[in-house]
Amino acid sequence: MAVSDSDRLFLDAADELAARGLYSAPPNPKVGCLLVRQGVVLGRGWHEHTGGPHAEIVALDDAGGIDRLAGATCYVSLEPCAHHGRTPPCTEALIKAKVARVVAAATDPNPLVSGAGFEMLRQAGITVDVVELPAARDLNPGYFKQMEHDLPWVRLKVAGSLDGRAAMASGESQWITSEAARADVQHFRARSSAVVTGIGTVLADDPALTVRITKDARQPLRVVLDSTLRTPANARILGEPGQALLVTTRAAVTRDVPAEVLVLEGRRVPLDGLLSALVARDCNEVLVEAGPELTGAFLTAGLWDELILYQAPKLLGASARGFAGFRIDALADAVDGRIVETLQVGEDLRIRVLRA
Repeated sequence: MAVSDSDRLFLDAADELAARGLYSAPPNPKVGCLLVRQGVVLGRGWHEHTGGPHAEIVALDDAGGIDRLAGATCYVSLEPCAHHGRTPPCTEALIKAKVARVVAAATDPNPLVSGAGFEMLRQAGITVDVVELPAARDLNPGYFKQMEHDLPWVRLKVAGSLDGRAAMASGESQWITSEAARADVQHFRARSSAVVTGIGTVLADDPALTVRITKDARQPLRVVLDSTLRTPANARILGEPGQALLVTTRAAVTRDVPAEVLVLEGRRVPLDGLLSALVARDCNEVLVEAGPELTGAFLTAGLWDELILYQAPKLLGASARGFAGFRIDALADAVDGRIVETLQVGEDLRIRVLRA
């Protein structure tokens, strides 16, 4: 069946509903659902948190139950699940509700689903149309990256001046960007499963790296790369609500620290090993808030997907330190990206760059 303009409008509305779970649904995908009959919306739903009802079930309940939905169309931002997990399969509920058609914005990359949901619906006589809208993937970059590549989506956050400097030669860096820019970072923390920094940042700035949007905000795992286990026991990153993880290369831990310690092989913490360990913990969106050395290491290793640059209208001069601590000698070796968004935030500019 051809997908109409009104179908696309309802899919856009389902995607907007999905975004309501941006901070609470991870590591599950953000999913939204609309149930419509003859142009009238009967029920709306979105997946709010892991272990909670899926978007389709919420929409069915919102419509008053499965007995009122015969002949309706289900618009959903991701393929309905077909397997038993923490919740029963949504396909069974849609079949029982006798919906006539399902229009989905994306196929679920989870190997347990991956078209099986659509096939189950078709076998039950339900018409299925799949549009594969980019917006559905854009809302769930970590989920798709985990399922397709067994790696998390890595987002690097940096702040700098117009001339690309992040700190003075003395190390002074607070604050180059405005309060509005620092508040904006909270939204990227809140959607992340883990926030990664290095021991240098911990010793220099003693950051908390917590989410402060609301009092009951879900706190991401706070991860410190600390090859020689120098993190002070009273560091703020260890004492704030939520979990902290120290990642080290020292096999023999000689002192107690108030956090879990993960030991990886190598002289320095291997970034590929770190990402594998994080995705094994269902951390599929990772925010890196670190100094130039660690940021540069992610960039040069190609272990990044997105860079968020907050650029302040300041010039700090040649003696100041850059925000990416690596050296190249040929233009051909430059780290390439493509700008996908620019936005003024307070006095500063926020630039989103995806890896080319």
